[in-house]
Amino acid sequence: MTLRRDIEALEAAGEVIRVRGGARSVKFIPRTGVDSITKREGENVEGKRRIAECAARYLEAGRSIFLDSGSTLRQLPAFVPEGRFSFTTTDPKLAVDLLMTGTSVVNMVGGRLERDNQTVTGLQATRFLNDVNVDIAFLTPAGVSHENGFTVGSFNECELKRIVAEKARRVIVLVDSSKIGKSLPYTFCGVENVDVLITDAPLPPELERAAYAVGAAVVVCE
Repeated sequence: MTLRRDIEALEAAGEVIRVRGGARSVKFIPRTGVDSITKREGENVEGKRRIAECAARYLEAGRSIFLDSGSTLRQLPAFVPEGRFSFTTTDPKLAVDLLMTGTSVVNMVGGRLERDNQTVTGLQATRFLNDVNVDIAFLTPAGVSHENGFTVGSFNECELKRIVAEKARRVIVLVDSSKIGKSLPYTFCGVENVDVLITDAPLPPELERAAYAVGAAVVVCE
């Protein structure tokens, strides 16, 4: 019991993550292959804007909606239609921008704020999401490939996205063209877990076939 409490305290402080049989220092689980969100916000802006505009069509008032962090979803507030939406997000900037859209309710996930990605992760965040019902989830990977599915460079971020993907009734993934064909270390879901995939460029044929084979809709906002 003492050991478990110690591990929980260290995880809450962002020093370790729990793995099967114990814990592992975050020093040995680096975030790899992902630029800071400040840099990414200036890349493929038009493509991300088109994706966000398409994604807004899938918003439904009266539903519990999870919005992931990321430069693509930060474009979404400009396209939120009138209505009383219930949003939950791990992105502080997105949360503030959503408040400006009207009468929406915005829930901010608590936890450790990652510096480069400006997203909330860690034990507190996963505990919070375990207690939240998610009807529609909008998720953004750092890479997508036929071989490895939807991937990110942070283990903590991967675990959080995985929880959301498993809880949601409907999973909508937003992928701008710069992510297509990339594979990062950690997979949070496969194409079989996705209901709608929105992108700004055609997918590789094998990935598109895999999506259609499991009934996922592919929306290309060219």
